[in-house]
Amino acid sequence: MTNTELQKSKLLSLVLRHNPQEIGIDLDDAGWASVKQLLKELARTGKPMTMTELEYLVAKSDKQRFVFSLDKKSIRANQGHSVKVNLGLVSTEPPPILYHGTVERFLESIWRQGLLPGKRHQVHLHEEFALARTVGSRRGAPHVLVIDAKTMWDDNFSFFVSANSVWLTGTVPPKYLKSYADNRPKSTGGRV
Repeated sequence: MTNTELQKSKLLSLVLRHNPQEIGIDLDDAGWASVKQLLKELARTGKPMTMTELEYLVAKSDKQRFVFSLDKKSIRANQGHSVKVNLGLVSTEPPPILYHGTVERFLESIWRQGLLPGKRHQVHLHEEFALARTVGSRRGAPHVLVIDAKTMWDDNFSFFVSANSVWLTGTVPPKYLKSYADNRPKSTGGRV
């Protein structure tokens, strides 16, 4: 993506995940916004975007963050909302191991409190180590955590998988976490 396309993608993330009022749009209970209203309000606020540009951003988003309704009259973010929405996801048994990418400065808190959703509604996890590493690298040198999702599931934690294959759960307590070092899982006993 070019820098301009990246900025437009970030703006879509802002208004479809966190602050629709930034440009004066409304999200329904499931997080959908009218494409017509979105394009109109983007133009009104001096951030114009064409339908062709919007289609390109949805198709080329590196993590498939956005999705159109089948008739392309509505759009929403697949996950990552800080505003209240119900994506209609059904609890699903996760794979035995999931990964979470973070950076060193958050590790002390994570080992003490576990993974918390922060401003989002749920913790984001990935099936692929490489994707978790990429996510972690957005804020510095990445550190990948291994989540014992099978044991969490057996202990009655709920998991959901979004349309773009991001696994979601409310929290990951420290006892289900391991550090990933030297390309192999290594138990840390809750400490680095």
